[in-house]
Amino acid sequence: MRRSAGWVALGCLVVGSAGCDDAPDPGRDVGSYVALGDSYTAGTGSGATVDGLAAVCGQVNDNYPRLVAEAIPAELTDVSCAGARTRNATRPQTENGAAGWPPQLDAVTGDTRLVTVGLGYNDDGFFFETMVGCSTLAVEDPIGSPCRDRSERAGVDPAALPDRIGADLATVLGEVRRRAPGAEVLVVGYPQLVPAQGTCPELPLASGDYSYVRDRLARLDDAMRRAAENAKAGFVDVMTASDGHDICAGEDAWVNGAQTKPGLAAVFHPFAAEQQAVADLVVAAVGAR
Repeated sequence: MRRSAGWVALGCLVVGSAGCDDAPDPGRDVGSYVALGDSYTAGTGSGATVDGLAAVCGQVNDNYPRLVAEAIPAELTDVSCAGARTRNATRPQTENGAAGWPPQLDAVTGDTRLVTVGLGYNDDGFFFETMVGCSTLAVEDPIGSPCRDRSERAGVDPAALPDRIGADLATVLGEVRRRAPGAEVLVVGYPQLVPAQGTCPELPLASGDYSYVRDRLARLDDAMRRAAENAKAGFVDVMTASDGHDICAGEDAWVNGAQTKPGLAAVFHPFAAEQQAVADLVVAAVGAR
């Protein structure tokens, strides 16, 4: 299968299977799968980091792309990278120590048969401002809604940034279609982070900002779904599937809270259980449309 030279070498380092030292069984139909995404795709912090260059991007051995590739099975090129934004689909990434990480779309070619896309959280600081920023403001008014209040005072349209991210994601999907017209394309949404009711120490938002943050995350999810629909791509609805597995769900949580748990999860990032659940959703979605 054809790949850009940089991603061929990198794919062999991070995957170490079909297409590298071990050739696939010639009697088996092994598809070419490219995973685009950020830290929620890379699985950053949820397990042992991979060997090779992809370690700088926080990819772990059991992130959902690897679990999907094993289950289908498929020949995987995982180009996800912590800190990636939609613009890093077409531009090299320089953030988070990943200087020189190639544009993720360079891995997508006419031979690609499956593409998953999990991008959007890092655009224009959406994730950081929503989770870390709002948590920081909580000390000002723990029982109020300081994050919502600040946004309203500034006259911020709550739909503007999610819609802009959705538009940028749609552009990425259009380019995926151009490069790999025969590929199945799936947009992978993000999990539910905030409970519908109640609060918890693991999610240190002001009590009045829980609904505000939940609404912001839902708006982005809706924008991602629309982008997928407009591009005639599938949408993997992780948010609905993760209902009851938010940060406050205790042992049932799929996402960590505000304190790093070394080897298990980074701050506000998925546990291994979430990566397995997302993998199951993606496998179920492949070929279902």
